[in-house]
Amino acid sequence: MLTRIRLFPLAILSLSALTSIGPLHADANELLVSEPPYQTREDILYREGDDLTEYMQERCRLDVYYPADVKQFSTVVWFHGGGLKGGNRSVPKGLENKGIAVVAVNYRLHPKVQSPAYIEDAAAAVAWTFKNIEKYGGSSERIFVSGHSAGGYLTSMIGLDKSWLAAHDIDADKIAGLIPYSGHTITHFTVRAERGIDGNQPIIDDMAPLFHLRNDAPPLLLITGDRELEMLGRYEENAYMWRMMQVVKHPDTTLYELDG
Repeated sequence: MLTRIRLFPLAILSLSALTSIGPLHADANELLVSEPPYQTREDILYREGDDLTEYMQERCRLDVYYPADVKQFSTVVWFHGGGLKGGNRSVPKGLENKGIAVVAVNYRLHPKVQSPAYIEDAAAAVAWTFKNIEKYGGSSERIFVSGHSAGGYLTSMIGLDKSWLAAHDIDADKIAGLIPYSGHTITHFTVRAERGIDGNQPIIDDMAPLFHLRNDAPPLLLITGDRELEMLGRYEENAYMWRMMQVVKHPDTTLYELDG
């Protein structure tokens, strides 16, 4: 489905996204009015091993924001934007107090690291969530992955290219749904710059979500801003992703364009 819609609050749109591509703990109407008590566990190191660098120990951390008295809740793993060069983890305001958990993730950034370090970190954070969310009361069968801009790019990469999660013995198809907001579907401009490629020169290689099209991928909800206001080409590349997912006969890809 390809849809152009008026601007919605993030909470409404996100809940619509979740209910359209997978089960929530309760129906959307209940979630919009329910405010269960919440707890937050902060600054959890999600990468393991004796070879972690000081920078990995600094950046590879996440916060778990979850409803304390709810069981089998859904979880959104959220990756911040910032061009793979900046940004910090936070829980989107629109996802607060909605009966779902949010795992807000930091990852390493350019120029201290280069590709594929960002994707490796994102996969490690999602794997951590699969292995640990039940300790907080959540369901490992209701884990969604989302993020804005660079975070949307990471969302699509780890959901479509199964190799990143396979390195952690996790099947990417267990993700309940992918919800990238304004994410690159071509190779990210920072990754291109690392290779000396001009930012205005689009490429599609193994560092592009479009390279990894498959009809058995998790449900995919692509969300962009108005094509006249969005970053250059961002709507068009997401529209192309939507079209090509139809070509490979993926059964559940939707594109929302926010109007205005």
